[in-house]
Amino acid sequence: MEPVQHPESVVWEPSAAATGPLAGVRVLDLTTVVMGPSATQMLGDLGADVLKVESPAGDSMRWIGPWRHPGMGPMYLQANRNKRGVVLDLKSPQGKARAVALAARADILVSNVRPQGLQRLGLDYDCVSAVNPKIIYCAAVGYGAGGPDSGKAVYDDLMQAASGIAGLFRAVDGAPRYAPVNICDRVVGLYVANAVTAALYHREKTGQGQLIEVPMFETMTQFVLSDHMGGGAFVPPEGAMGYRRLLSRTRGPYATRDGHLSLVVYTDKHWRAFTALVGCPELLATDARFQSQESRTRHAEDVGRFLAEHLPARSNREWLAVLHAIDIPACPVNTVEDLFEDPHLQAVGFFDELEHPTEGRLKVCRFPVRFSASPASVQRLAPGLGEHNEQIFGPDPKT
Repeated sequence: MEPVQHPESVVWEPSAAATGPLAGVRVLDLTTVVMGPSATQMLGDLGADVLKVESPAGDSMRWIGPWRHPGMGPMYLQANRNKRGVVLDLKSPQGKARAVALAARADILVSNVRPQGLQRLGLDYDCVSAVNPKIIYCAAVGYGAGGPDSGKAVYDDLMQAASGIAGLFRAVDGAPRYAPVNICDRVVGLYVANAVTAALYHREKTGQGQLIEVPMFETMTQFVLSDHMGGGAFVPPEGAMGYRRLLSRTRGPYATRDGHLSLVVYTDKHWRAFTALVGCPELLATDARFQSQESRTRHAEDVGRFLAEHLPARSNREWLAVLHAIDIPACPVNTVEDLFEDPHLQAVGFFDELEHPTEGRLKVCRFPVRFSASPASVQRLAPGLGEHNEQIFGPDPKT
């Protein structure tokens, strides 16, 4: 499709208050649901001026409650801070023209719209780069170009199944399951943020924009196989795939006298200290299963049973005191509710309470990475649907 000629009526000035390392960078956000918005939220936390484009119906995550006002659900609020928001009907000539006008002024465009949809709209890389040759155009897709599944729609559940995550649960307890967190969306979102910042560095050196493809399936396959390639890493294979310690049915967490505890007794030094603590100082010398990290990995089920046998002897508090004293990593098993009261998170100021102009007092997690010279920050909370249309396009825009 021929590129749409863009009007000159768009006003997009980055916020002067941003402090992060990406301050002054304009990001056009054509993403919805979780993966894309989480990536662009990271860019916004890092100082980029992110402009989120929504259809008149809005991002579907707006409608995942609970909420104080319809369309402002918690998952939308958490994934769309540090963004301004406009509504455009990209199927209309005016909406399409305004989107191209925004792309002409952007440093980065991030989209998780399927490629064939963008091509129909005239918002694919060829059309956008024709009006902005230096743009960094990141297409987050389900499957990479060139394969038989290219262009298919995906969600986190499908990617957990396709990449082997659900199958790993089957290897452990006999039934495939999904991890109860949008792990694929979150991981691939990290790859998107990493890719566009790397491309910014490339452009700084060369002046060149480029097209980036971040495919979920390939990304998550690499993520999973980094742990579980096992014997399949060799040609021909040298044994079964999978990391036995992670696949052990007795890996824990372990029941204590008053709850559950996570601990990792991993190195030879850890094991000498732990076996002395529980009255079995001779174990590493007399039991071949425990003599080395290699043998303990092969016998991971027995290792887990040994730990499970000894943990009920003490309370969580007692275990944490003695394990930390001998430098064995351990921590309690938090619920999501516990995180708000976690002493470490409180001490480092991880949570903040901010006032949203329509939703009132909100709790937010700060950006976890600290920069000594260019700190990330929360400059604005998630926008209402079309909140910034007038600011960007002028009064009464035809979207």
